[in-house]
Amino acid sequence: MNKYLVPLVALLAAAVLGGVAGAGIWAAVDDDPSPAAATTSAAVNRPVTAREGSIAAIYEQTIPGVVEITAQSGGSSLDPFGQQQQQTATGSGWVLDADGHVVTNQHVVDGADEVTVKFHDGKEVAATVVGTDASADVALLQLKDVPSGIQPLRLGSSESLRIGDPVIAIGSPFGLEGTVTSGIVSGKDRQLRAPDGFTIDGAIQTDAALNHGNSGGPLLDADGRVVGMNSQIASESGGNDGVGYAIPIETVQKVVDQLASGGTVQYAFLGVELGDASGGGAQIGSVRSGSPADDAGLQAGDVVVRAGGEDIANGDDLRKAVGDRKPGDTLELEVKRDGATKTITVTLGTRPTS
Repeated sequence: MNKYLVPLVALLAAAVLGGVAGAGIWAAVDDDPSPAAATTSAAVNRPVTAREGSIAAIYEQTIPGVVEITAQSGGSSLDPFGQQQQQTATGSGWVLDADGHVVTNQHVVDGADEVTVKFHDGKEVAATVVGTDASADVALLQLKDVPSGIQPLRLGSSESLRIGDPVIAIGSPFGLEGTVTSGIVSGKDRQLRAPDGFTIDGAIQTDAALNHGNSGGPLLDADGRVVGMNSQIASESGGNDGVGYAIPIETVQKVVDQLASGGTVQYAFLGVELGDASGGGAQIGSVRSGSPADDAGLQAGDVVVRAGGEDIANGDDLRKAVGDRKPGDTLELEVKRDGATKTITVTLGTRPTS
């Protein structure tokens, strides 16, 4: 994973009383428009209908279901003037269903005392956090007052995407709500580091411009369907360098279904650090003491070449094999050790919180 992965939440720490944080940003865009930008051409003012399938058409179709999210959390520290500090995080999200459920990143609402959802028409609605999952960086919100005519976004499939397919991102980078950017699928099956330190598999890489405040916003396909949740960028500067990542919609759906039912999300756990073996297979770098792998007798240096009857070409394959199962499932592993091949059966545990 790239060491420069940066979450896309925008953070602002300010005292409860007053403050002009962010004024430097707004000063840069509050200047009078250049005279060169004005025109009297009648052609500019004629009505234009967005072409079906165009970015404009997709934007018009989906923008009612895209929201800006503001999460406030109180702090215990005081500013130099003795005022209580408060932290505000801003991100993006989208409407999941007609019941008023909204989806965003876990890191946007982490530790929040108050959450506000703002629609494109300016309407603001308070929301509660139904549940979060730091391992997938997904949060499910519930609007306290569901607006009439609410428009959920349609869900697509990240698995059907091809490298080079067009994609569109909508969100609120730097608080500029309703911002649309476009690009292509630059890569698939990338890995992201989740807020709790575990790995999110299957991420979509895109060159659509993503910046702070895009966290939790939808990544759309050419039909306007959600295929991913924008989450991180790879950047040395902290700004957009053309490499952004979205959590696949299949992962989001799986987590949201469990959160909506009032449960916590549980993941199968093996308890090893993995790498790619030079001759093929997943090489075990270390075994966590007391883990299912330890109990089953796996050792550092072992190379797993099959799991559950399927060939394992690298560490990612074994991670996926474990991730596709539930805590308590058994997984039969074919392991190479000291020139010999043996079969080890592991009873998978529940992934710890740290």
